[in-house]
Amino acid sequence: MTWESDSPAEEKSISPLGWLRVGVRAVLLALLVFGGLVLLLALRLFERPLFGLNRPWTPYITQVVCRGAFVILGVEHRAEGSQMKDAGAVVANHSSWLDIFTLNARKRVYFVSKSEVARWPGIGWLARATGTVFIKRDPREAKLQQEIFEARLLAGHKLLFFPEGTSTDGLRILPFKPTLFQAFFAKPLRDRLFVQPVTVVYEAPFGETARFYGWWGDMDFGSHLLKTLSAGRGGRVTVKYHTPLRVADFDDRKALAKAAEAAVRKGMPIEFAEVAEVYDARR
Repeated sequence: MTWESDSPAEEKSISPLGWLRVGVRAVLLALLVFGGLVLLLALRLFERPLFGLNRPWTPYITQVVCRGAFVILGVEHRAEGSQMKDAGAVVANHSSWLDIFTLNARKRVYFVSKSEVARWPGIGWLARATGTVFIKRDPREAKLQQEIFEARLLAGHKLLFFPEGTSTDGLRILPFKPTLFQAFFAKPLRDRLFVQPVTVVYEAPFGETARFYGWWGDMDFGSHLLKTLSAGRGGRVTVKYHTPLRVADFDDRKALAKAAEAAVRKGMPIEFAEVAEVYDARR
């Protein structure tokens, strides 16, 4: 299911200076992303036979690429709180395709994503190369998916989930779906895993609307990418790491999902809720 807004995204034409930014940034990003991808794949040829599922080297390349992307885009990237060192998973709110870069830039994580992402040009290639777990929304594959999650978690990977199940305009937190939390309660995992809630907050560039970085509904990826590349200065993203939740302290997946949602929701700026109400009031 895709989140929709009653108030459509604001359309704004790109200025000549904006198109200049698009050209320069597109070239630099392409060199950074695909250069990093080639290096990662080459290093993975040696890493895979030596370490199997474990990736002691290649995640550093991913982090460098993602941090460099924000420098090229002119977006300030900040982090608050402490990153979890215990075994487990990370759950975060979902606002944009930019979340891939945002969350990889600071922490070594492996995304859990819908299978459609694997077919996206550029982003899909990067996702596959960096160890993303792709899932299908098919109840018949639930058991297989849980086995994959368990194998990755037992290998020490920190899987990153978006429990809202869809991206939004970045001003709100949708109810967390508890389905994917069930994997944490498997017998080999429950007593040793933690889940760290993370809030991602995007602030628009100077002169742009509060929902500038949000990507939702039937918004076209290409148009959103061009808008992001053309933006002026002033954009900022903050990643807030909250206190990890010990899985064994919760009775079931619903209780854990509710606690994680509350932590992520608490990290959103109060003024975002007020702006969201204004947009929701428009019909």
